[in-house]
Amino acid sequence: MVMPGGVLGIASVVMAMMVYAPGPDSAPPRAEVLYASVGPELTWYDVEIESGALAKRASVTLPAPVQEAWPHPSHAYLYVAWSNGGPGSTPAPGGGRHGVTAFRIERDSGALHPHGPQASLRSRPVHITVDTTGAYLLAAYNDPSGLTVHRIQADGTPGNEVAQPAGLDFGVYGHQVRVDPSNKSVVLVTRGNGPTREKPEDPGALKVFTHANGVLALRASVAPGGGYGFQPRHLDYHPGGRWAFVTLERQNKLQVYSRLPDGALGAEPLFTKDTLDAPGKVRSGQAASTVHVHPNGRFVYVGNRASDTTVFEGKPVFAGGENTIAVFSIDPGTGEPTLIQNADTRGIHPRTFALDSSGRILIAANQMSLSVRAGDGVRTVPASLAVFRVRADGKLELVRAYDVETGSGRSLFWMGILSMP
Repeated sequence: MVMPGGVLGIASVVMAMMVYAPGPDSAPPRAEVLYASVGPELTWYDVEIESGALAKRASVTLPAPVQEAWPHPSHAYLYVAWSNGGPGSTPAPGGGRHGVTAFRIERDSGALHPHGPQASLRSRPVHITVDTTGAYLLAAYNDPSGLTVHRIQADGTPGNEVAQPAGLDFGVYGHQVRVDPSNKSVVLVTRGNGPTREKPEDPGALKVFTHANGVLALRASVAPGGGYGFQPRHLDYHPGGRWAFVTLERQNKLQVYSRLPDGALGAEPLFTKDTLDAPGKVRSGQAASTVHVHPNGRFVYVGNRASDTTVFEGKPVFAGGENTIAVFSIDPGTGEPTLIQNADTRGIHPRTFALDSSGRILIAANQMSLSVRAGDGVRTVPASLAVFRVRADGKLELVRAYDVETGSGRSLFWMGILSMP
């Protein structure tokens, strides 16, 4: 499909930058801007909330493929992590290049302007975030698993790395870092690894660190069952402050943990729920992706993705599985989620997705293009951005889908929605 302003030719995955939903007497919603990347190109689009339309504006090019991005709390700056390692990338001869670049966000339009020198990082930054005060930028690394903290200078540019105590336990395969809303703790979500023929399973864990002046100290390792059969991927906080919601990638589960006032998490999940419509028929390669709580705290959304292939007439085609956004209602007293919908994203591998700041639309990023069987033949399902309207009951209605031209070796890898001040 062609969007206003041209074809969506960018790759991306979705990160939600959510705030509380406005009440009935609130001011009109602020402008929303979509940022998305294919390889090293980062493009921004106007988002029309009422119609669900996207309008392409301009783009910037990073030194290497974009991995993740996160805004400063003031929404004045956007920090973009990049690396020539990771999926779909081939490290340059002599070693990889990894870093983070700051951009100044133009008020109202959302246009990006380079802001200061780029900061080098030690390895591929699989996820980044900023603390609630805007004083520190944190980066999570998957191989080797790790976490670094960089000061953010008064002008908004990333500064020096903060030295950490020796011997901190960063688990296996760090996949996401989140700062607790209290700013007193940091959670490194470590996914671990599933078992293979060559090696046993690596356990997963939620590594909870205290956080003071950029210095970390391990407080707890949340790892039910010793971390075996526990592959956490992403975490999101409930806006009411009582719970944290966690997806388990290989187990296709959603778990709920108590969030304590000092930023710690409960040692065991309060609830564990299946994210799939037919959990008893799980195919190889089926995996949960990211999780986002609705700004009003009444619903939580989880991505289900599948992209394994089989051979048909000598060609690789989609082997089947569920590519949906699972919608859960949340019990306001207990935090228990109840599955109420699995909304088809009409594409392949929705790695992540985003809600706008008012919680009225959700955009799912179908990461890749893939051939599928169509009767006796084969057709290609392109990468796409699927725009859904969020109903009052939390369920999703597809508004439109935009095909995304990803090109050879690239995918729809990162996308986020930011509300303009």
